[in-house]
Amino acid sequence: MSATAPTPNTPDLESRTVPEDHQDLRLWLRLLTCCNLVESEIRSRLRSEFETTLPRFDLMAQLQRAPGGMKMSELSRHMMVTNGNITGITDQLEKEGLVERVKVATDRRSSLIRLTAKGRRTFKKMAKSHEEWIRAMFGGLSEASRGTLFEVLGELKLLTQPQLSGRP
Repeated sequence: MSATAPTPNTPDLESRTVPEDHQDLRLWLRLLTCCNLVESEIRSRLRSEFETTLPRFDLMAQLQRAPGGMKMSELSRHMMVTNGNITGITDQLEKEGLVERVKVATDRRSSLIRLTAKGRRTFKKMAKSHEEWIRAMFGGLSEASRGTLFEVLGELKLLTQPQLSGRP
């Protein structure tokens, strides 16, 4: 389900429910609303403070975790988007000197994508701000509430994964 985050003039997904709706539906829409609100804020801040997008940030985050680089297919799988999306983002980041393509010696058709020194510095600044934004958004919850929410969402994750249609 793809939904955009609510704006001040539009109700969020959860507000569209009524008490007669099944509690699981109401829970799902509350969870989705929270995700949309957080994601919208992150997208906005990345755009205004770093003139970048969430997909570009996500790609750089994947590469930060793989200093040796990653193939396009690996990036595509990790980010759950098409190779075409990865190629477009990579092309932009390469033009800006943030990533580089390195040919794989054993496979002439493949390249590894990795952060440049400039890319690592840039990502480090973005990641620091990203962490601060997340901490500020979740900071109003008590430590106990954050722990409980983490545990309960972990349970939901474990219960949901086997139900995915043939997905690993």
